[in-house]
Amino acid sequence: MKLLTYKTNSTEPRLGFIHNNLVIDMEDFGNICNFPLPDDMLDLIDLGYEIIEEINGLIEDTREVDFEEISYKIEEVTFLAPIPKPRKNIIGIGLNYTEHVAESARTLDTSNELPQQPVIFSKPPTTVTATNTEILLNRKLTNQLDWEVELAVIISKKGKYVPKSEAMDYVFGYTVINDISARDCRRSGQWIVSKGQDTFAPMGPILVTKDEIKNPHNLNLSLTVNGIEKQNSNTQFMLFNINDLIEDLSTVFTIEAGDIIATGTPAGVGAGRSPQEWLKDGDVVKCTVEGIGSIENTVKEI
Repeated sequence: MKLLTYKTNSTEPRLGFIHNNLVIDMEDFGNICNFPLPDDMLDLIDLGYEIIEEINGLIEDTREVDFEEISYKIEEVTFLAPIPKPRKNIIGIGLNYTEHVAESARTLDTSNELPQQPVIFSKPPTTVTATNTEILLNRKLTNQLDWEVELAVIISKKGKYVPKSEAMDYVFGYTVINDISARDCRRSGQWIVSKGQDTFAPMGPILVTKDEIKNPHNLNLSLTVNGIEKQNSNTQFMLFNINDLIEDLSTVFTIEAGDIIATGTPAGVGAGRSPQEWLKDGDVVKCTVEGIGSIENTVKEI
C-alpha cells in the first residue's frame, strides 16, 4: 500500500492512500466501509501491520464508483512528510556503505576502517520536512551544507532484543530521506549539530508498506543536484542491513511503533568530492529510491 500524509486548500493534514492514481482519504474510506480508520499516519501504525491486510481486503470489496467522492487527483493535493511530526528523534546510521567510509576517511577525519558495529546518531523531529519544501542554509552555522540520499525504515511495533531472524516482523514500511549534513558543525566528534538543524530531514513523498517492497536489500538509490547525478548505488551494499540494524538498535534501546531508521548513505556526498562541493542558495536536490519515488527540495539561504 502507498500511504501518504496530505493536505488540500480546504483541509488540515490528512492520511490517505494511492489507488488507481488517485489519493483516497483514509478516514473517509473507513466511513464508507463502516470500518473506522484513523486520519493520522502514526495512529494507523499503532494499529499494527495487520491493519494493512484488512484495508487491502476492503479496497478489493469496494466499487470504483464509491471511491469518487472521497478521492483527489494527485496534482490537487500537497504531499507532506509521511510522518510530519515523529514522536522521537530519527535514528541515523553513519558510515554504512563501504565507499562512503573511504571518502569520509579522506575528507572528514573519520576512521578508514570499516565499523564493526553500527554507528548511531539521531536527528530531532524538527528536522523533518516534506518534498517540494526548502532546506534552510544558515550561514551563521555552516558553510558546508551536504546531501545524503537514504532508505528509511518505519518500525511497526515495540521490540526489545529482537533477533535479526525476526527483524522484518518489526518493519511497517519504507520511505526516502535526505540526511542533510553541515560538515563544519561537528563538535568533538558529536554529530547532532551537524545533522539536527531544522529542515535537515526531507522525507517522503510516500510511505510504502513492506508488502510492496519484496527485497529492501536490492533497491537502487540516487541523488542529483540541479539535475546532475551525485550519488547512485544500491541498498545491497549496506554494511549492516536492516535485520542487523534492528537487532543492534533494539539491544541498545526499545524500538517502538513509528520509529524511523535512516539506514545510511552511499558514496558521492559533497564532502567526498574533489574539489569538495557544498549546497548553496537556490540549489535543487532530488533523492530517489526504487519502488518508493522521489523527493525534491530547494536550498534557501537565511
